[in-house]
Amino acid sequence: MTITKESIIGDILDADRSTAPYFLEMGMHCLGCPASRGETLEEACAVHDVDADELVSKLNKHLAGTE
Repeated sequence: MTITKESIIGDILDADRSTAPYFLEMGMHCLGCPASRGETLEEACAVHDVDADELVSKLNKHLAGTE
């Protein structure tokens, strides 16, 4: 799986639950909420004032096993 800013948070979490700490780290503590699960990564980053490109990079490195 490759993460992009258009990736849906629920899809990311369903594919790999070990990504949850990255969302919690950015202040997104409502991971079980249906509304947050349907947001794109870019939408969530905008709400939480997080650099979407940086989070995309971290998640892709994590999924590739390089972080």
